[in-house]
Amino acid sequence: MKLIIGLIVLWPLIGFLFNGLGRNIWSKKVIAYKATGYIAMSFVFSIIAFLNIQTNGAATVHYFDFINTDTIKIPFDFKVDALSSLFLLVITGVGTLIHLYSTAYMKDEEAPHYARYFAYLNLFIFSMLLLVLGDNYVIMFIGWEGVGLCSYLLIGYWFTNSTYNYAAKKAFIMNRIGDLGFLLAIFWLVVKLGSVSYGTVLTAESLAKLSTTDITAITLLLFVGAMGKSAQIPLYTWLPDAMAGPTPVSALIHAATMVTAGIYMITRSNILFSASAFTQNVVAIIGISTALLAATIAIKQNDIKKVLAYSTVSQLGYMFLGLGVGAYSGAVFHVITHAFFKALLFLGAGSVIHAMHHEQDIRKMGGLKSKLPITHITFLIGCIAIAGVPPFSGFFSKDEILAAAFAKNPIYWALGVLGAAMTAFYMFRLYATTFLGQFRGTEDQSHHLHESPFAMTLPLILLAVASAIAGAIGIPELMGGHHWLSHQLIPIIGEAKEAHLSHQMEWLLMGISVTIAIIALLLAVNRYKRQADGEPQTAVGKFLYNKWHIDELYDQAIVQPLNKFAGFLKKNVEKNIIDGTVNGTGKLVQYSARKLRLIQNGQVGYYILFIVIGIIVLFLCWFNDIAILRFFSLLTNKS
Repeated sequence: MKLIIGLIVLWPLIGFLFNGLGRNIWSKKVIAYKATGYIAMSFVFSIIAFLNIQTNGAATVHYFDFINTDTIKIPFDFKVDALSSLFLLVITGVGTLIHLYSTAYMKDEEAPHYARYFAYLNLFIFSMLLLVLGDNYVIMFIGWEGVGLCSYLLIGYWFTNSTYNYAAKKAFIMNRIGDLGFLLAIFWLVVKLGSVSYGTVLTAESLAKLSTTDITAITLLLFVGAMGKSAQIPLYTWLPDAMAGPTPVSALIHAATMVTAGIYMITRSNILFSASAFTQNVVAIIGISTALLAATIAIKQNDIKKVLAYSTVSQLGYMFLGLGVGAYSGAVFHVITHAFFKALLFLGAGSVIHAMHHEQDIRKMGGLKSKLPITHITFLIGCIAIAGVPPFSGFFSKDEILAAAFAKNPIYWALGVLGAAMTAFYMFRLYATTFLGQFRGTEDQSHHLHESPFAMTLPLILLAVASAIAGAIGIPELMGGHHWLSHQLIPIIGEAKEAHLSHQMEWLLMGISVTIAIIALLLAVNRYKRQADGEPQTAVGKFLYNKWHIDELYDQAIVQPLNKFAGFLKKNVEKNIIDGTVNGTGKLVQYSARKLRLIQNGQVGYYILFIVIGIIVLFLCWFNDIAILRFFSLLTNKS
């Protein structure tokens, strides 16, 4: 088992080294085969590890001591259990499909840049595997920082474009804000418990050593970390801008894996979060607020990737709502289903962009249904799944979160249903505007429209199948199922708490949410199947189109004041005080040297005079040495 777990992590690392170091050597065919093959091998070993866990239970393997002092020991251990094994399958499985898709999507890149792209992708998978396999918060944090670095590198992949570089820096900085909270939580755990290992921290004995204030502070700091990585209010604005990266990057990092790191971390730490009612309320409120805010923005966006980006932010909000109301299995369930249908939607968008010669404005599309039949049907399946229409996967996971939200607070449920209605509306607005009606692009584009190559359509087909049937792992007992996923996660989150809802109430809530979603999607299709939105005319429309002016608010309230403060420090503190002190010291030495060198005037008489004076001083010191020593002794005693 130790070898298997090690190979799961090592295969992507080998791929990173192979493509990164050999980027000027290998052909694009070799690069593509190797990069995709290494992740596929990691997926195969992940399956073996998952099956082993099913048979023999959780396994922890020790490799070496990362930190070992008299006061703290942090081992480099990996843990494969019910939770991490599921994430391994999602990360490596979806990652393999996205690597395969990328081999065709990025084929126009030159070989060195092609290799650089796949090296970054492999490094990202390696970092994400570290994050979910680590058996303590420090190893998790190493992977946490690694995916942040890879996100920066991949968003700014086309580094000659300054706008893309700005988006990459924005993602990096906003993630660092969240990471600081995570790091402070780790320090707090070290001070209070002397350990960061899950087996020590996440126990009833450790909870007993922590005060209510400690638990609340630690969980809030951990949540700050999750807010940054999983794009929650107020640290969400980096994710829509991250669409600057290649479309497969958006599918891998910002739909299926990286942004779900926060959900994984909170689920792993569920015993801490469940012990703080205050933090859980904060998580639920931030989650539902983010879901609604992002959904309202997505309604008016016209960039196909921006719609999906805000959809991701909104769906992440649902996951945090589930965590906040204690539905940990529901949140993980939605992570899994979301990974399939959102990766599908992003890759479908990439197929459209590929056919449209990099056009991303949906107002210039339309009528692609007949031109891109595979992309169309798979994209439609993704839209149905995310809209929560039965029997597709999104219905089961979203309904579980909404039921738990109703049991906790009916207001959460009502807001969740509103968000679900908006999700169905903007997704089918996107679908109808892109695939239905008449083509609105240029004549040249219409002549070059064609279905994507097999390397791109195969991942779409497989993800569409997964999006359709993945709900089977969480069919509730209400429908005759046994919710396999919930039973799997019992060792991690304990027995699922009953929602205290009657079957009649559950059917009623389910019926209301599905009916509203279907009405919303029918309204969207009916409105947009013939024409696209123009420029927004109403004040509300412009407000939503401009994303609530949140970016401008951040720029005015934070960025510009910080830039002005930095300018003040540069002009007054750095130049006048720091540089002034350094330069002044140099000038003082130069001035003193200029004055002292006047003594060297070339007249022998002056030299003889100074020699005589020096001799007299030495003789005086010689004959009065005792008096001089007594004088300095008195000065020393006084001080």
